[in-house]
Amino acid sequence: MGAMAVAMSLGLVLLGGFLCRLLEDYILQRRSKKLPPGRMGWPYIGETLQLYSGKPNSFFASKQKRYGDVFKTHILGCPCVMIASPEAARFVLVTQAHLFKPTFPASKQRMIGPQALFFHEGPYHAKLRKLVVSSFTPESIRGMVSDIEDLVLATLDTWEGKKINTFAEMKKFAFKVGLMKIFGREASIDIADLNQAYLNLEKGYNSMPVNVPGTKFNTSMKARQHLSKMIEKVIQERRVRAKERPELPNLLQTLLDHEDETGRLSHEQVVDNIIGIIFASRDTTASVLTWLIKFLRSRSTLLESVTVSIFLTIYQTHPYRSFLSFTCLYQSQIK
Repeated sequence: MGAMAVAMSLGLVLLGGFLCRLLEDYILQRRSKKLPPGRMGWPYIGETLQLYSGKPNSFFASKQKRYGDVFKTHILGCPCVMIASPEAARFVLVTQAHLFKPTFPASKQRMIGPQALFFHEGPYHAKLRKLVVSSFTPESIRGMVSDIEDLVLATLDTWEGKKINTFAEMKKFAFKVGLMKIFGREASIDIADLNQAYLNLEKGYNSMPVNVPGTKFNTSMKARQHLSKMIEKVIQERRVRAKERPELPNLLQTLLDHEDETGRLSHEQVVDNIIGIIFASRDTTASVLTWLIKFLRSRSTLLESVTVSIFLTIYQTHPYRSFLSFTCLYQSQIK
């Protein structure tokens, strides 16, 4: 009887949630005169199945062809308006940016963590952004140049005689550099384990927020818990030896040390923002590096100028050394 009662209660909750979503979609449809053209699809799931049953690019291309550069749809549990033209993007991101609030799918907020700075505005966002930016300024990475060069050389060695996917390799490289700056050199963390946990987490970024065993979202949430425990272990070690200053300034230490009129950051705030920065430091940085490599490879004259400039600066600043330094990178000029 007890199991049956629980099952019936769960069924009523699910039915109630479905009806609420149905009512929400009905209201949206009634208001459709004020919205761009397009379809909202099924209640709750919208057009998510159509989006992922084929190629996402094909889905958006067909919508753009049918409805134009601005159209409405419903994906990942969220009604939304899609824009597909430079003019519309400029309107949203530049000229009328104050009219729009940055938001993310519910699945992404839960996986990264609700306290991450991406999901906030106002004083809290400004404070976290200032802390993060201070940890990634040119001056703050001065002591990392030799470490990054070692990592570059080691990465190049693994490419010898192989055909590689540049973007995939840049993601690995950016991830390792990001972890070095986030945790510092001396962090006792299993990078391979952390990387695998992140990859499992990443698989559910654009999934429906349904935490049921067997779903991508459920797998990602388990990976998120594992990732969180790994970060918590590093935090505990740092707090035990709080008086020892790290060899290399890093983001984690910056967040742990910060204190203002509102007090220190909570444990959840630190963990959520570390996971958020791991997310931000991987794909976006890898994308920039990939395009940079492509750009230099396709313009041999520019590549030669960059190479000559760096080697000349190395010789002028440190004539008896063959490795990079922050000074030689800062002083290099392309002519």
